[in-house]
Amino acid sequence: MQRDPDAPLAPWRARWALTPDGAAFATPSSVLQPVLLDGRAAFLKLATHPEEAAGGRVLRWWDGRGAAPVLAAEGDALVLARATGGRSLESLAASGPDGDDEATRILCRAALRLHAVTDRPRPDGLVGLPRWFAELFEHAADRPHAHDGMFARAAAEARALLAAPQGDVVLHGDIHHGNVLDFAGDGWLAIDPKHVHGDPGFDFANILCNPSAGVALAPGRLERTVAVIAAETGIARRRMLRWALAWAGLSAAWSERSTGDAAIAVGMGIAAMRALDAPPATFSPGPLR
Repeated sequence: MQRDPDAPLAPWRARWALTPDGAAFATPSSVLQPVLLDGRAAFLKLATHPEEAAGGRVLRWWDGRGAAPVLAAEGDALVLARATGGRSLESLAASGPDGDDEATRILCRAALRLHAVTDRPRPDGLVGLPRWFAELFEHAADRPHAHDGMFARAAAEARALLAAPQGDVVLHGDIHHGNVLDFAGDGWLAIDPKHVHGDPGFDFANILCNPSAGVALAPGRLERTVAVIAAETGIARRRMLRWALAWAGLSAAWSERSTGDAAIAVGMGIAAMRALDAPPATFSPGPLR
């Protein structure tokens, strides 16, 4: 019998004098409910998985600087400001190439704001990227020839990138069009971080696999979006392609090992391999170091 998601939230609503503003619901890693805190729209969130709790500590650490503000917190429970703006990066990206490029710029700037927070000791429980990529390395060893050798190539690129990082920051770990939301007057802010640190380039790769297969795998989209990311972040285009391949391999490995849908990640991984192997003249102009 499925547990009532409202029950574990009741003590926290009383603790912080929260007014319900919608029904409670459960995800695989948390229980949530829209609430009001002194009239402000918010979510009450109780982590039910250690990784979700670790992500909550990262949100608290950012303290509203590029991420949704945490209005109250204790243990594995927190009250998170709720996005009330009407804009959606998914809709913007689906509106055409110009809208897609603007969504990419917004995502890049959101991630850069998070990366710039360096003024306090880092939160507990962060995982380094070498450990984060462990399942790719295992999957590549098990399936070295799958998808035209994509997993093996992605693992090789990941190892090379991790051996020569260009910085070490607290990463979001899952930057995409559904995790940067419109907070009206407060602008675009991130939600739902992971608990990982490492090379900043990692955080931009997932943009290339989102927000949908129709957008991510459209002809010319990889080259165009890599150029936008390079312009916003200063990351060389070829390095960004390498991160795209590494991330796509990791995402596809996670999906295949959990019987999920790996189609977009596999498609992106193969496209990134081809772009890396193509003569420079066949890729968009720009630095390919």
